[in-house]
Amino acid sequence: MSDNINYQIIKNFGPSIFKTKIPKNILDYLNNHTDKLLNDQDAQKKYDHGNNLAGDVTQEFLLDNEVIKNSEWINFLSLCVKKWIEVETGQKIKKFHLIKTWIVRQFKNEYNPTHWHGGHISGAGFLKIPKNFGEYKQRKFDKRNPGGHLQLIHGSKMFLCHSTLTIKPEVGDFYFFPNYLMHTVFPFKETNDERRSISFNAYIDESIYNVYGNN
Repeated sequence: MSDNINYQIIKNFGPSIFKTKIPKNILDYLNNHTDKLLNDQDAQKKYDHGNNLAGDVTQEFLLDNEVIKNSEWINFLSLCVKKWIEVETGQKIKKFHLIKTWIVRQFKNEYNPTHWHGGHISGAGFLKIPKNFGEYKQRKFDKRNPGGHLQLIHGSKMFLCHSTLTIKPEVGDFYFFPNYLMHTVFPFKETNDERRSISFNAYIDESIYNVYGNN
C-alpha cells in the first residue's frame, strides 16, 4: 500500500479531525467479508459485539486479526494516525495498538445515541449507504435532512464557535478523532437499504497522548 494519502484536517471546533478515503481494495475486501458473514450464522454469533456497543442497530460485529491483516485495514489505520499526529504535533508515534475494530449495520429507524470511545484514537467511516435516507415531514429539513448522518459533538455553542459537525455519509470517507469526542448517528426512514459503517479504537504513545505529563 502506498504511503501517499490524500487527507484533510478539520478543525470545526476544539479537537482535530482527520478526514481521508479508504482505499478501494480495502473497501471492497471489508464489504465482501461482511457479505460472506451474512451467510454464516455461526460466524455471526461468534463475532457479534452488539451488547458491548451503544447503538440500537441490526448488527455490530468485530473483525478478527486475520481479516484486519489480510485486508490491510491495520496498515491503513496506522499510516493515517501516524500522518495525523505528525502534522498536528510534530511528533512521530512509535506505537499503534489496535484495541478493536467493528462493522455496524444500520437500517431504517435505527440509531446510535451520543457516546464516546475508549483508547486514545477512534474513527468512523462508511462502507455502504442507502440510495436515500428518506424524507422528513417538516419542510425545514428538506435541504438538510440529518437522517443517517454522523454528528460529532464538543463543548457548547458560542459566538463564532460551533459545537457540532454534522457529516453526510459518503462511501469510502473515513474520519479519525480523539477517543473522547462525543458523537451520534441519526436514524433514517422510508428505505430498506443498509447503512454500513466501520469504527475502531486504538492506543498510541502515552507520552504523546498525555499532554498533561506526569505532574
